[in-house]
Amino acid sequence: MHIPSVDPLVAVGVIASTAATDAVYVLFNASVSERRRFAAATWSSVWYLLSAFAVISYTSNWIYVLFAASGSWIGGFFSITALNWIKMRKGGAPATE
Repeated sequence: MHIPSVDPLVAVGVIASTAATDAVYVLFNASVSERRRFAAATWSSVWYLLSAFAVISYTSNWIYVLFAASGSWIGGFFSITALNWIKMRKGGAPATE
C-alpha cells in the first residue's frame, strides 16, 4: 500500500481548520438551541468557510482525512469544555459525560 507524502504545514492547517470548524459547529448548535437567529446564521456561514480548507486538502490527498479527524475531535472536545466553563461562570452546573 502506497502512503502519500504529507506536507507538515498542510497537515497542521487541516487539524486547525477542522478543530475550528467543529468548535464553530458546536456554537452554531448552541445558537440554534437558544433560538438566536442572527448568531445561528453567522456561525453557519463561518462553519462552511472553515470547512472548505480541510475538504480541499483531503480530497487531493486521502491521508489528510486522519488529520481532519484529529482536528474534529480536538474542536468538539475543547468547545464543549469552553461552553461548560462559561456556564459554570454564570452559576450553572456543567454538563456531565
